[in-house]
Amino acid sequence: MPTKIQVKNITKIFGKNPKSIVQKIKQGMSKNEILEKTGHTVGIYNANFEVKEGEIFVIMGLSGSGKSTLIRCLNLLNKPTAGQIFVDGEEVTSYNKKQLQEFRKTKIAMVFQHFGLFTHRSVLENVAYGLEIKGVPKEEREKIALKNIQIVGLEGYEQQMPDQLSGGMQQRVGLARALANDPDILLMDEPFSALDPLIRREMHVELLDLQAKLKKTIIFITHDINEAFKLGDRVAVMKDGQIVQTGTPEEILESPADEYIEDFVKDIDRSKVLQAKHIMMSPDPVAYMKDGLKLVVKKMEQQGISSLYVVDTNRKLQGIVTIDDAIEARQRGQELKDIIKHDFEKTNPETFIQDLIPQATQTKYPIAVIDQEQKLLGLIVRVSVLSGLV
Repeated sequence: MPTKIQVKNITKIFGKNPKSIVQKIKQGMSKNEILEKTGHTVGIYNANFEVKEGEIFVIMGLSGSGKSTLIRCLNLLNKPTAGQIFVDGEEVTSYNKKQLQEFRKTKIAMVFQHFGLFTHRSVLENVAYGLEIKGVPKEEREKIALKNIQIVGLEGYEQQMPDQLSGGMQQRVGLARALANDPDILLMDEPFSALDPLIRREMHVELLDLQAKLKKTIIFITHDINEAFKLGDRVAVMKDGQIVQTGTPEEILESPADEYIEDFVKDIDRSKVLQAKHIMMSPDPVAYMKDGLKLVVKKMEQQGISSLYVVDTNRKLQGIVTIDDAIEARQRGQELKDIIKHDFEKTNPETFIQDLIPQATQTKYPIAVIDQEQKLLGLIVRVSVLSGLV
C-alpha cells in the first residue's frame, strides 16, 4: 500500500516561546522540568511515523501522553512547533489559510469523543451540515446525507433529534457526518470511550465492517490497549509526548521495546488480539482431487498424520480425507472423490483466537483457514489455539 501520511520529527510545545524549548529537550530536560522551570508544556516531541493508504493506524497511550495533541496536528488544529507532515506527498504544515480550508473540507475529517452534534438539528441536518458549509445545494446534500445515514445503520432515524438517540446512535451520526464529505482520511479521537462496554464492542464491529467496504485511511486514538490491538493494523504507543514503539499488535506483543511497553501488554487478553492468521501453519501437504489413493496414503504416512485436506488445482478447499477411509477405499477399488468428508471446521484469517475456542474444543481435525474464494491458506491445530491464550 502507498504511504498516505508521513510525519517527520513533529514537535508541539505550548507556551509563549515554544521554539526556545526545543533545545532544552535536546539537552535532556524532562517534560516535568520544562513545565516547572519555563511554564511551557511539551505536547509532542520528535514524533515520526507513516500511515499507509487504507489502513487503521492506532495511536494509544495513557492520559497526558500526547496522543490527542498529535492527532490535532494532522489536521493542523494544533500548529506544530517543528517538523513536517506530508499528505499524499504534499507538505501541509506550510499551507496558507485558503489551502488549509480546502484541505479540511475535502481531504480530512474528524470524529470526536463527545459526538459534537447540534442539538437543535435533526439527524439528517447534522449529517448534511458539512455539505451545507461547502455550499452544496439542499437536494444534493440531503441525498448524500441519506446515503451515509444508511451506511452507518441509521435508516429511519433521519428526522429524530440527537437527544432522542442512544449514545451509540449519536456516535453513528457523528461518523456519518464525517463520511458525508467523502474524506480520504478519517481522524477518530477516542470516539467510543464515552460508550458503555456493550455498545462499544458493537461499534468496533461496525467500524471494521465499514472499513472493509470504504477502505478509508483511519487514524484512531485510544487509551485502551485491547481496543487498539483489536482495531489497529498497526499501533503507535506514546509516553510523555514521544512515540515509544510502532508495530503490528503481534509485533508489540511478541517484542516489546522496553519495560514500559512490557507493563502495557502484560495483562492483555491475547485471545482478543491474535487472529487465525497469526497461529495458522502451512497447509501442506494437501491431497489434490486428481491424486490416487495410494499417493494420498503415502503423503499421510510420510508426515505422520491421519488426515489431509483435499483441494482442486486452484487450491480451493473440497473436503478432508482420513487415512482409515483411504486404506479401506483402496481395498474396495474406490476413488478419492468417493470418500471425501465435509464435517470439518473452517474459519477466515481475521477470526480472533477467542472465537476459535469452541471450534477447537469440538473438532476432530485441524481447523481449515480459507479466504473469500474458499482457497486453503493454512491449518490450525487445537494446541495452537490454547497456546495462543498464554
